[in-house]
Amino acid sequence: MEQQTAPSSSPIPWHPAFVQALKLELEQYQDALEFTSEYQLNAEPLEIDLVIVKKTPELLIEKNIARIFKQVNILEYKSPEDYFSVYDFYKVLSYAYLYAALNKTDTRDMTVSIIETRYPRELFTYLGKEQNCCVSMTSAGIYVVSGYPVAIQVIESKKLLFEENLWLKGLSNDLSAAVAGAILEESRKRERVAELGAYIHAILRANKKTIWEVFKMAEGTLPLDEMMTELMEEFGLTAKWEKRGEARGEARGKKNGWEEAIGLLKQGYTLDQLEQMSPGGTPNPAS
Repeated sequence: MEQQTAPSSSPIPWHPAFVQALKLELEQYQDALEFTSEYQLNAEPLEIDLVIVKKTPELLIEKNIARIFKQVNILEYKSPEDYFSVYDFYKVLSYAYLYAALNKTDTRDMTVSIIETRYPRELFTYLGKEQNCCVSMTSAGIYVVSGYPVAIQVIESKKLLFEENLWLKGLSNDLSAAVAGAILEESRKRERVAELGAYIHAILRANKKTIWEVFKMAEGTLPLDEMMTELMEEFGLTAKWEKRGEARGEARGKKNGWEEAIGLLKQGYTLDQLEQMSPGGTPNPAS
């Protein structure tokens, strides 16, 4: 599948989406876990992507991505456009040790989780050949690294099964229609489209063509006006359709033009067709 990138120059906000994905993956334990994103280690700009602390240390978590968890859990995330290097590995370890020092935490009560999209071949080769560490796969996409005082796991999100880790697997710029459809359907069932703003925004910007195809295949059964709004914004159509409403002399002007655009999208018109329509013109039949 051809990689899909956002049309705008601004970076996709993957990290807020990652935090929401972890909360969804572990929602069964939400009352027993405390989530702190962008945890600041000191006055300098050193921040851990996510710290998850068990409120009850002896709690056992059965979720595959968190079976390794102890009392304090440091998580570092790399976006789909980035990769995790050997130097990144030691930076994350230093974060863990600095956290332990500042919070007087025993490293034996801590874990480090590294989440990235692709297989970290360079890192695993280095750990095996240069550090004599053992890297073992415990389940699809999850690898445990032994040989350090801190328990470490690496999660290759692309290899996770969407039946088990839908939200983490969805953090991709190369979503399949099956995974995208499952995310949209699960969001619809839980009425969480608006609540998951950061997550939905990130995957939409990175996979807008796939998301659009899934919406078309759903034949309007997915009531995702928020998603359509995001698509319209990404294609720069918001202002154009507001002007269309004004040009048609409708009573509510801008709002009517906007509602017309959303209605046409749900009828099967493509974003390209909306782009080609003149402000005062009549749309051609959807193909």
